Amino acid sequence: MAGSLKKICVIDGQGGGIGSTIIKYLKDAFGETIEITAVGTNAIASTQMLKAGANRAASGENSVCRMVLGADCVVGPISITWPNSMMGEVTARMAEAVMSCQAFKILIPLSQERVEIVGIVKEPLPHLVQSMVHGKIKEVIEDV
Repeated sequence: MAGSLKKICVIDGQGGGIGSTIIKYLKDAFGETIEITAVGTNAIASTQMLKAGANRAASGENSVCRMVLGADCVVGPISITWPNSMMGEVTARMAEAVMSCQAFKILIPLSQERVEIVGIVKEPLPHLVQSMVHGKIKEVIEDV
């Protein structure tokens, strides 16, 4: 993989706000040294992530299932791994594709579901994303 861009797949749904925030921080930190594919569970989420700076975007179940296959890293809210989450936008097939792909997964512990993950410190989205970008994603990108 030496000399090639790391491929980051950012997945989000509903309005794409979490994914857009992730993409802005990734672009600020790594510029054009990474390739970001935004995949929304719907077209609105994809459009918002593309506006945030993704290199390309797609939407829908099949796009999620296909795009994670070529990614080095998959990033998004934890609910992308839960069937029927995001008000039903995440299908069982999407969740399975995310968890079954070979890419390293970095998940933000945010959801609108009636789930509490014990032991997680509640932080605002920008703090979580900043920690993720300058911590684990930096490790994944530099691991060549």
